[in-house]
Amino acid sequence: MFIRSPHSHTKCETTAHSLVFNEIDGPTLSLRRFEGQPILVVNTASKCGFVSQFGALQELWDRYRERGLIVIGVPSNDFGEQEPSFNDEIQSLYREHGITFIITEKTVVVGEDAHPFYHWVVDELGEGAAPTWNFHKYLIDGAGRFAGLWPAEVNPLDTSVVETIESLLPCS
Repeated sequence: MFIRSPHSHTKCETTAHSLVFNEIDGPTLSLRRFEGQPILVVNTASKCGFVSQFGALQELWDRYRERGLIVIGVPSNDFGEQEPSFNDEIQSLYREHGITFIITEKTVVVGEDAHPFYHWVVDELGEGAAPTWNFHKYLIDGAGRFAGLWPAEVNPLDTSVVETIESLLPCS
């Protein structure tokens, strides 16, 4: 599913680059650090039926990181209580899955207490763009704007995801 923000873009617009997460091991992660690079943000859960997508996300990271792709996993317990662990346990579990892409601390992704990134998603694209389950994928372009959105059922290696990512990367 390809979605662009319906808002007109001006120099003062809010982009994803104005937002900050905390990495799972503590440091602050400003998305501004990735200006000029596409960012794939995925809310994750280690006990979800879609957990096999970890391997696909890792494959995207391995395949495209040298060309600039950033992959960020955002552990969340919002759907089916499928991420009940604390940050240190989550980090260990994700490493056991072979994950080397960026992982944030456990984060609320829906509702009033959602992380500002997810409020920005809804502000930009409407209520229907909020995650509805674990492994919802948002692709941000190098300017910090939406380039694509895919629900949990779409594998990260699906042609639509890969082609959209490749369209944002410099030629190899």
